[in-house]
Amino acid sequence: MRNDPDDTLTLLVEMSHATDEGLRAAVRRLAPRLILDQTRRGIPRNRGVSRPRTVPAHRSGDLDIERSMDAIVGARAEARMPSLEEMSAVDWARPELALCLVIDHSGSMNGARLTTAAVAGAACLTFAPEEHAVLAFAARTTALKRIADASTPTRTVERILGLRGHGTTALADALREAQVQLAGARARRRVVLLLSDCRDTDDADVTRVARGLDELVILAPADDDDEAQRLARDSGARVAAIGSVLDVPAALNRLIADDRA
Repeated sequence: MRNDPDDTLTLLVEMSHATDEGLRAAVRRLAPRLILDQTRRGIPRNRGVSRPRTVPAHRSGDLDIERSMDAIVGARAEARMPSLEEMSAVDWARPELALCLVIDHSGSMNGARLTTAAVAGAACLTFAPEEHAVLAFAARTTALKRIADASTPTRTVERILGLRGHGTTALADALREAQVQLAGARARRRVVLLLSDCRDTDDADVTRVARGLDELVILAPADDDDEAQRLARDSGARVAAIGSVLDVPAALNRLIADDRA
């Protein structure tokens, strides 16, 4: 794994579809955990996590006795009850980031492509642990993990590894569904992460839909990224060409982990 994580992860993913039932089951138990572990190594911790903050007690949160002690003592000296406006509370700030990963599985989902999708999924779980969704699309869009669903990281990666390639590419519909998923998020940033070569085979106006998203980040195969680059230029999205599986965490560190308001 240390010498060539790309090849090792890809081999594991290919083995997860082995004809030997025992081998297939063993690898499917192991592969998601390895993918999550390998991906997390390249991503800063605590991205997208809610943080405690001090707010006036009349607004919300749990009363902070320590910070409110001066107000309590002062009110007692004046023989009165302290007001909530004088006291402090601890509230949890909304998460910084919500992500919706949109995986194009309209073509052949070979080992490398499937591994890249799984690593992208693991990265989303790490960047936005509280609010994330995963969609897969070809002619139709399927929710592997809705933003409101409770699902373990391992289970989400397992679902990605179960994808098969087929069908035409209805990209605009997938982007619309991503927008729906993120509409209910509490995070200040809502990012659609599209894993695709962006070759749309229906007649929808993909550029118009892409422009309507809060933020769009595209990860495209390095050997087939012309359409993705064009869509990024026309829609204002950001794009990275992915040449190897572990290019994904580095690209997301560059394109997403910038703490923009």
